[in-house]
Amino acid sequence: MAPIEGPSKRLQNQERTKSRRPRTRRCLLKGCEKRFCPEKALERYCSNECRNAARKWSLWKAQLKYRATEHGKDKRKEQCRRNRKRVKKRKNHELEAADEAARVITTDFFRLLLRPARVLRDVQAQPEITAATLLFKGVPESYGTGLGAGTAMEESPS
Repeated sequence: MAPIEGPSKRLQNQERTKSRRPRTRRCLLKGCEKRFCPEKALERYCSNECRNAARKWSLWKAQLKYRATEHGKDKRKEQCRRNRKRVKKRKNHELEAADEAARVITTDFFRLLLRPARVLRDVQAQPEITAATLLFKGVPESYGTGLGAGTAMEESPS
């Protein structure tokens, strides 16, 4: 039979192991390598920033190794194929939208609305109508209303 340990024996063992602390060590992140005192025995990095940077590097390295395998190459090829298809589809939608927005009106559209040249000869023969004549047509004559102060306004040909 084995000897039975009492509760007082366990407490003595716990107190003895509590006092031990890990010694100072260097941060394992390249470029940092500062000395720090770890709070836990297996701590490798001095701060959260170093821990996050190491994690980021580790993920990048794992991705690099995975893409070097045959399965990783196949996955990447399929991903690129889907992306090219998506970009091509997006370009087609943009071109369709651009075609709808930019409606071109040809010069033939206005031909029906234009007057023949023989009719326009009579329009050019009429005297030019000034802007003041149109604006001040109903205003009575007084100082400062016409082009010449105090002169009568000319009647517009209608």
